[in-house]
Amino acid sequence: MLSPPADSDTWLGLTSQTLPYGAALDWAVLPRCGAVVLFSGTARDHAEGREGVERLEYEAYDRYVVPRLEEIAEKIRQRWPVVGRIVLLHRVGEVALGESAVVVVVSSPHRPEAFAAARFGIDALKATVPIWKKESWINGESWGLETQPLSDLRTQSIMSISENVPDE
Repeated sequence: MLSPPADSDTWLGLTSQTLPYGAALDWAVLPRCGAVVLFSGTARDHAEGREGVERLEYEAYDRYVVPRLEEIAEKIRQRWPVVGRIVLLHRVGEVALGESAVVVVVSSPHRPEAFAAARFGIDALKATVPIWKKESWINGESWGLETQPLSDLRTQSIMSISENVPDE
């Protein structure tokens, strides 16, 4: 079972289990934080040029996922030092339509930082973490038709990951 850490304000994970977005939201609440933002990326029944998506499957380069998630959380804390708790969780394996494939939760004292940090978290995760998606639809299947090369947070400008995320 994917569970929050008892000794950290950062919860990271890669799992084949259903993502516990309710538990992640509850865990992120802190007395000093008046804002909690949850982003849940759910499997949908279509993609650009592909109607009738029936199934999604995710694979990951496991040994690199959590270190990359750690880098993202560290960048969030550097840029928005008031952030309370951070959750970055992703599924692998088959994800049914309507289920969460990725969950990002950020808490902070005020909403601007929580929204900005959560937006950066999902954008950086998509751009830097080695996770691939296979879509199966009525007329075929493909591993990431719109794939892009992975970025490295250590060598890339933070703003280039998430151009529209304002500073505090």
